[in-house]
Amino acid sequence: MTAGGRLRRALPALPAQPPYLVAAGTGRRALSVGVMADASTSVVEVAVHGRWSRELGDEATATLQLCLAGPASTVIVDLLDLGDLHGVSRTFWLAAVRRARLRPDPVQMVLCLPAQTMLDYRLRHGDADGPQVFATVPDARRAIATQPWRGHRVQARLDPEPVSVRAARDLVVRACRNWQLSHLRNNACLVVSELTANAVEHAGTGLVVTVSASGSQLHLAVRDGDGRYPRLPAHGDRAVLSDRGRGLLLVHAMAAAWGVLPARSGKVVWATLSPAGPGRA
Repeated sequence: MTAGGRLRRALPALPAQPPYLVAAGTGRRALSVGVMADASTSVVEVAVHGRWSRELGDEATATLQLCLAGPASTVIVDLLDLGDLHGVSRTFWLAAVRRARLRPDPVQMVLCLPAQTMLDYRLRHGDADGPQVFATVPDARRAIATQPWRGHRVQARLDPEPVSVRAARDLVVRACRNWQLSHLRNNACLVVSELTANAVEHAGTGLVVTVSASGSQLHLAVRDGDGRYPRLPAHGDRAVLSDRGRGLLLVHAMAAAWGVLPARSGKVVWATLSPAGPGRA
């Protein structure tokens, strides 16, 4: 059997898109749900623009589900440009906050919207256990920045040089040793090597590698300054048979979940590893 045949047998077929690919685009009919992440994806900001409608609600639901699939501990929802004169979306946002709070690994969801609007009044006064509401996104960021980090996290800023791949691996090795996650070390080293090598080769910008843990899961994130998303090998693509082309296949095979989020200047590619194995985050 050829090396290419062995590779095809060893790794699963890659879907047309990664499981949690969040595009930084606008919706139809002037509706828009935009997403921005910090370097570690522990804080994700979702901005919802347009007049409230069932269609916009569906777009917001789909986007929030993609964001919650990653290692986010907090989601800031910017509703400053939401058209909802009578506050009819109140029930939707209360349900979204509740779903995030009741996840196995709870996520804090906070809302930002103009003061003295009907939606602001209904959210602040309608439920004793309602969401945190802020008048501006900077207010929300400052409040979140003062909160203690749940779990473990280490981070390194690296140059776009081949030696950065080794540095990222070393960061993972130390984290797994210190956090008693040595059973995830080998797979995590392979995944972070691929993510970092892709950033070095294709982005060519400075990058930030973040390793964090929540419960029994290990989260890896690599942020670079290139907004282009990784090109995924199509079925029959000869690139998957090369050493560099097999990177996304390895990530897909070893990660319980993975995806891409747009950042303010570039993107963040993240992956979660779990003792339960791939696809069971």
